[in-house]
Order: sequence, then C-alpha cells, then structure tokens
Amino acid sequence: MSVAVYPGSFDPVTNGHLDVLRRASAVFDRVIVAVLANPRKTPLLATTERVASIRNALDGIGLGGERVVVESFDGLTVDFCHARDAHFIVRGLRAISDFEAEMQLAHNNRKLAPDVDTVFFMTSLEQGYVSSSLVKEIAQFGGDVSEMVPRAAEERLRKALGARSP
Repeated sequence: MSVAVYPGSFDPVTNGHLDVLRRASAVFDRVIVAVLANPRKTPLLATTERVASIRNALDGIGLGGERVVVESFDGLTVDFCHARDAHFIVRGLRAISDFEAEMQLAHNNRKLAPDVDTVFFMTSLEQGYVSSSLVKEIAQFGGDVSEMVPRAAEERLRKALGARSP
C-alpha cells in the first residue's frame, strides 16, 4: 500500500491545498494530511481549528474517510512519515519561485530519510495564485476570500480575525 503524507500549516486550508490533495489521493492508496503544530510559530487558527477545517472540507469534496485522514504533528516530517509507514511526502508548487525552497527541503528530507521520497504536484491554473498568507491578508482587510478557501475555513478565519480586532 502506498502511503503519502501531505504536511503543512494549513493556516488556513485553501482550495489550492484541496486541489493538490484531490490529485494526490488519486495517486496514493492513502494520504495523511499532517497539520503542523509548531510551538515556535503563532498561527492565526489553533491546530484543532485547522484540523477541523480540513476534515470539513474533505467531507465537502467527498474525500473524507479511511483513504484521506487528517492528523496534527510536531517535529520532523520524516519522523512522522516513519511512524505512519509512509514513504512519500506530497508538496504543492504554485510557481517556479516555490521550487527552490521546496527542492532544498526535499533534499534535506531525503538526507534524513533515504526511504522517503518527495512528490511535487503543480497547483491548477485556477489556484496557482492562492496562498494562506494572501488569504489572511485579504480577509484581514475585509476582502472576499470565498473562492480561495472552503466555506468552513472562511468562517473560522473571519471569527479568528474578529477576535483579534482591536
């Protein structure tokens, strides 16, 4: 069975993430969405909210269930892969500018775990411009992000931004 891990902060999950996940689920027998709970970072959304948003979005696109699961983790991605018997890391690429950083990360992961390969998926043309940082910035200024994120993620994002407003 081929098992892949799709790691990220997903703060918030975007339609671009879901696009990559949909295609990865067609390639691998099982995909584990690994939501990074990094104590050194301060995400807008709590880890539990990010996990719940992704699960809700997966149900909305028919990917919820045993083949695609969502878990949180901290530490090294390759350690998480080994603990889940996963031999692939899924990463999305929006533009050539993403490639350099992703290539360095893939090489480092390969050095740490030669049995774990990184597989890159190009985002669709429709989602190539979307990033979690951009979504947060647009939402913070009251812009419409409804075509960039799933509905549940947008609701959680608006709530979190409202809670942070002075």
